[in-house]
Amino acid sequence: MNLTQFAGKSRLVSGFFVRRLTLYNGNMTLRSASISSVLALALCLLVGDVLASAQAKGRRGGVPPDIHAQRLDAMVCQHWLPKLPGVSPGLCRTSQLFPTGGRSVNGHPLYISDVRNVRAKLRVLVVGGIHGDELTSASLALRWLQLAHDDPADAYWRFIPLLNPDGLLANPSVRMNANGVDLNRNMPTNNWDNETKHYWEVRTRKDPRRWPGPSAGSEPETQFLLQQINSFSPDLIVSIHAPYGLLDFDGALPPPPRLGRLHLDRLGVYPGSVGNYGSLEYHVPVVTIELVHALEPPSNQDTVQMWRDLGDWMNARLLSTPVNPVHND
Repeated sequence: MNLTQFAGKSRLVSGFFVRRLTLYNGNMTLRSASISSVLALALCLLVGDVLASAQAKGRRGGVPPDIHAQRLDAMVCQHWLPKLPGVSPGLCRTSQLFPTGGRSVNGHPLYISDVRNVRAKLRVLVVGGIHGDELTSASLALRWLQLAHDDPADAYWRFIPLLNPDGLLANPSVRMNANGVDLNRNMPTNNWDNETKHYWEVRTRKDPRRWPGPSAGSEPETQFLLQQINSFSPDLIVSIHAPYGLLDFDGALPPPPRLGRLHLDRLGVYPGSVGNYGSLEYHVPVVTIELVHALEPPSNQDTVQMWRDLGDWMNARLLSTPVNPVHND
């Protein structure tokens, strides 16, 4: 029994003795057998409350943490960490993931985390783990989240570190969600019915790993991402993948020539992809990062350099053009 439980049980027992107050000959008397018990238990209650409060304050400078959120993060990290190369337990626990109410096909919660500069001039949405077998994608999103806390630049960041938890947590991890849908072909792009059908049947020869789904936006994870895009109104979307080892870009602006060791090498247009949807339907630039390895994370130096290069490009290209105003919502 922990101290908080002890305090709660003390309240119940002391309440029992208090109820033994009886009226006798018109006078309120307390049975003598209960007096010492009430006093002893009252003392236990006081001590238990004090110690439980001290326990709750923990290691955060005397500020009691949100116990529910703390347990939630611990549960999430326990499930994710075996599949997240390069992510330490401490980094995961301090990621401040926020449950949104959105859920995957198998019912796993979908999380976001916001980092905002009070003088933010633009909004950036970072999406990792779209494909469940690209483990380094979710890892980089969480490592960048830590860097954003240290240096948010002039941006309001929203991170979705793992859009496809079902794919990641499968054994072994798989590209698709639990319905067997490639989420990066399920976005409702123009002429989706014809273009994705042709892409899947002709270009992939009905590769089951690249099935775009029964209809555009059919998957709960896709619907969640669309809702986040519409509510957050980003000026830039960053989509993290692996393992082609390059940088792709969709949009009208001059693209970044490189991020760290990744050089620009445009892959083309894929119907139903985040890049296609963001640039052509939502009209914001999309930077697609293809890490070198799906299982081996980039070094700390490469992680930081990619972050700095992205910030430099944002300053040079996005902040020099009109963007959506950042409101304090």
